[in-house]
Amino acid sequence: MTTAERLQERGRAEGRVEGRAEGRAETLIEQLALKFGPVPAAVAAAVGQASAEQLHVWTARILTANSLDEMGIA
Repeated sequence: MTTAERLQERGRAEGRVEGRAEGRAETLIEQLALKFGPVPAAVAAAVGQASAEQLHVWTARILTANSLDEMGIA
């Protein structure tokens, strides 16, 4: 595999990771809206900028949280 091919593959892998994170963020915002009502812009922005690890935490937390405050997002 050439250097160019390795760089191209790395770019593809990074794109897949970013795409999954974006999809998880969109799903979390939808879940927040369904459970708690309109999502404040600050919360949506925080979700959109969160790491994959943080999104994972919040995605699990929504199952037991009773309010946006309990989610600890913003």
